[in-house]
Amino acid sequence: MLVLNRFHVPPETPDGFVERAHAALAALADSPGYRSGRLARALEDPAAWTLVTEWESVGAYRRALGRFEVKMHATPLLAETLDEPSAFETLASAAPGETVVVTASDRAAEPWR
Repeated sequence: MLVLNRFHVPPETPDGFVERAHAALAALADSPGYRSGRLARALEDPAAWTLVTEWESVGAYRRALGRFEVKMHATPLLAETLDEPSAFETLASAAPGETVVVTASDRAAEPWR
């Protein structure tokens, strides 16, 4: 599972964003089920930032959000994300030089039920 949180942080008023993002990433990284994460800034727009984390499952991510350290360091930062979908299930992947591996969706076939 991939979580992509985007932020708009004006370069003239960063308000400690980078330090807070580092603390959030560290808290998330210490959670069971965490696979990887990174903080990135757009090359074309220095106000556009993203925090990308990868998790072994939706449940692992949701449990991480309930941890004390995450509530202290990540939740306040995540509250500043742009209002858009942020959690994505991986449906296909490919390692370097390998073929594409397709994964079935965990979503219900009929989500209205």
